[in-house]
Formats: sequence, C-alpha cells, structure tokens
Amino acid sequence: MGLNSVIFLIFVILSVLIYYMIPKKFQWGWLLIVSYIYYLSNAGWALVFIVTTTVTTWYAGLMLEREQSDSRRRMITVVTLLLNFGILAVLKYTNFAVSNISSLFHLNLPTFKWVLPLGISFYTFQSMGYLLDVCWKRQQAEKNLLHFALFVSFFPQIMQGPIGRYERLAHQFFEEHRFDIRNMERGMQLIFWGLFKKMVLADTAAYYVNAIFDDPERYPGLSIFAILAYSIHLYGDFSGGIDVISGIAVLFGIELDKNFRQPYFAVNLTDFWHRWHITLGSWMKDYVFYPISLSGWMGSFGKWCRKKFGRKTGRTIPIAIANVMVFLIVGVWHGAAWQYIAYGLYNGLIIGVSGLLVQQFRDWKKKLHIRDDSTRWHVFCVLRTFFIVNISWFFDRALSLKMAFVMMKNAVTCFTPAEILTITVGQSGSAFSTPVAIGVLLVGCMIVFAVSMLCEKGVNVAEEIMRRPFAFRLALYAIMLILPAVLGQPPLSEGGFIYAQF
Repeated sequence: MGLNSVIFLIFVILSVLIYYMIPKKFQWGWLLIVSYIYYLSNAGWALVFIVTTTVTTWYAGLMLEREQSDSRRRMITVVTLLLNFGILAVLKYTNFAVSNISSLFHLNLPTFKWVLPLGISFYTFQSMGYLLDVCWKRQQAEKNLLHFALFVSFFPQIMQGPIGRYERLAHQFFEEHRFDIRNMERGMQLIFWGLFKKMVLADTAAYYVNAIFDDPERYPGLSIFAILAYSIHLYGDFSGGIDVISGIAVLFGIELDKNFRQPYFAVNLTDFWHRWHITLGSWMKDYVFYPISLSGWMGSFGKWCRKKFGRKTGRTIPIAIANVMVFLIVGVWHGAAWQYIAYGLYNGLIIGVSGLLVQQFRDWKKKLHIRDDSTRWHVFCVLRTFFIVNISWFFDRALSLKMAFVMMKNAVTCFTPAEILTITVGQSGSAFSTPVAIGVLLVGCMIVFAVSMLCEKGVNVAEEIMRRPFAFRLALYAIMLILPAVLGQPPLSEGGFIYAQF
C-alpha cells in the first residue's frame, strides 16, 4: 500500500471520513486502529517488532518516572536503548558484518534473508528520542500505553518520517478536531505537490539513475548526467513523499515537523544539513552531538587540545571530532555497506575541517575583498555546495565503494552525452522517448525551482494560492492532479519510495 497507490488513496479517504463522523473523543483511537491496519497490511508478522519497541519504551518511561536513583535510571535507559537499537542493528547490519568476516577470514558464512520491517529506523529513532527525553527529565512519561502506541505508529509518517518529538505531537493526537475546509485544501495542496515531485520528477529520473548506476561500465560517459539525475530523483522522491505524508496528517488536523527547506539553495554543507532531512539532523544534534561534545572525556580532551594548539583551535577540534562521529552514524543509518560509511565520513570531515578553517576563510575573503552580501558570492556558495553534495551522492547511490570512485573518475575523464539516447524510459519502451523524458525533467525542475525560489524569499505559496478565486484554485488543483497521471512514470521499486524500507 504505497503512498502513491490507488488503494492507499481509498484507505486515506475512508479513514478521514470516519475520523470526522465518529464522536471526537474517539478520534485518537480511530487513528491508532487505522495505523495498525496500515502497518499490518504492509509488514505482516513484522508487527511484532514495532509492538516490542512500543511496549518496552513505554514501560521504561514509567520506570524512569518512578525511579530516583541515577545509577538505576541510567541502567534502565541503557538496557532499553541496547534492546531497541540492537533489534535495528541485527536486522539491518548482520549480513554486512557476516559478509566482511567471511571476506576477511576467507570463510563461507551463511547470510540471512531478512526483510526490514516498515519504517524501523524512523520509529526506533522517534521512540528512543522520547526515552532519552524522559531520562533527562525533559518530558513526562506517558501513562497510557495506547496513547504512546499512536505516537510510535501514526501511519502517515511510519514509512519515511519525519522523526517527531512527543512534546510536539501528543497534544495534537489527543485533542478533538473539527472538520476544517481550509485544512482539507491545505492537505490536498501538499499531497498534489508531493505527487508531482514524486511521479513526474523522481520516477522519471529513476530510469536514468538505475540504468547508469546499475551498469556504469555500459554508460561510462554519463556519470555526470547520472549524478544530476540522482539529485532530482532523491529530492523528488524523499521531499515529495514527505509532502504527501504531511498533507495526509493535515487532513486529520495534525501538523508534522518540517523536514525540507529548499536544500539545494544551501550556501555550505552545514547549511545543507539544516535544510535536508531536518528532523534527522535535529535528532542527531540533540541525542548524539551534544552528549558527545559535552561528555566528560570530550571535556578533558578539549582541555588538552587548548593547551596543545591554543584556545581557538583547541576549542574547535572536539566539535569537529563530534561532527565526524555524528555523520559516521548518519552514514551507517543510510545503509549497511562501506560506501555509506564513506558517505558519512565525507560529510563529517568536510564539516569538521570547515569548522577548523573558519578564520582562514574569513581572512581569504577579506584579502580578496569579498562581501558576504554579494549576490555573486552567494550564487558561488550555492553552486559550490551543490557540487560538494553531488559528490556525496556517488557514495549514496553507487553499488559499491569501488564503483563510486570509478564513476567519479568517469565524470572527469569521459563525457559522451549521446549514450543517453540508448536508455529506455518507461516500462513499455516506446511511448515515452528520451527527448520527451528529458523535457519533462527540465520543465518539472523549472517549476520546482520557481516555487522553491519564492519560498526562499519568504513567500507562503500555499497561502497565496488559497487567497485566489475559487475557480482559479480549482483549475490549478485539476492541473496538479492531471500532470502526474499524464507525465508520471511507474515506480521502479515495489514500495515506490526510496526510504520506504529504512
């Protein structure tokens, strides 16, 4: 039941209709029922994992609320973290570990045919964030198991986030919601816009991405095109999915956290990660970066660095190391393969080294008479960041670490754009030619760029549309609904979305 399937659309419509028809005090219960129906229909027996995380985290929260001993509170927290992250690690990383052990010691160890439960990374991170908030006394423990179960399993966000916080979601889940026509329109706007990005941009680009990345030796001259297409594919797929999810939540009167903010307009890599998958970055900052950087051992290391390298550099080195550790975890979170470890280290090292060289960059800009408010400098920074980010996408999408470097080399040494005409787009292989597909991608990118530019300038596009006459809005929504159906391509993955099995 993918987000862009007809059966899912029917499921959402029926869920929303019943939600506003039943007594309002039962609305949260209905959300829990439909969430478990959705999860059971997609994950089947794997429901046991989300139930395990829900029950253990909820009970640990109650124990933390009652326990006064700091040592016992730490023990409860550590055991619960190890259990739930252990489940994630076993299911996601066992085969990676077994394969590397076999390769290192020339063994032939068997691997396991495990399928990751739907959304396990997202609901695990969300639940463990709640646990740590209770442990650190930022959040009171939820006394009602079913209330907590809804927080963990809310069906629109279970597939690919955003990673929510209990303090921002709980009151929305359990307060009464009246039918609001503006919410219906805002929700439909987000859903239509998300489907446009997903079906027109991402699914069209996916044919080129898969063809080239899955067989780079056949298309050595298209590495640059492949990585640009992957930029479109990944952004359209992930941000489009988040828009659909957010729109569905709005239909129920619930506002999820923003997860994207024009990421390709970022002026540096740190800024990019403040705009891309915002809730993951926020989670890592609060639950990994700060605990590491404020830990006792890091404090001692910082004192040593200040004595050895001076006050400024010594203060920056521990922050740089904490950033590298955070992004190493982010890389591992993305997948169980060496290229994902390289992906995390690449981002972490660039951000860490950039932090160490802040003063040098300022001195260079001063010598070159570069002003921060210069439009040319701003454009240069955006293009530079886009270039740096696209290098990281090679690690994210290539079939192996070795192949990532091969494709990087091809991007510099070989460019034969005519190869693109040999790639078939669409399952039929005839109706959707390559020139038409590229035209669709270019026009779609121009539309997304224009909307993103308005948002970057502070324009609330959704509100501006809703101020227009009804006839104009109706025509616009009809176009937004028709375009994905006419120009969209069939998804190449069973789940439909890249992050569906994270």
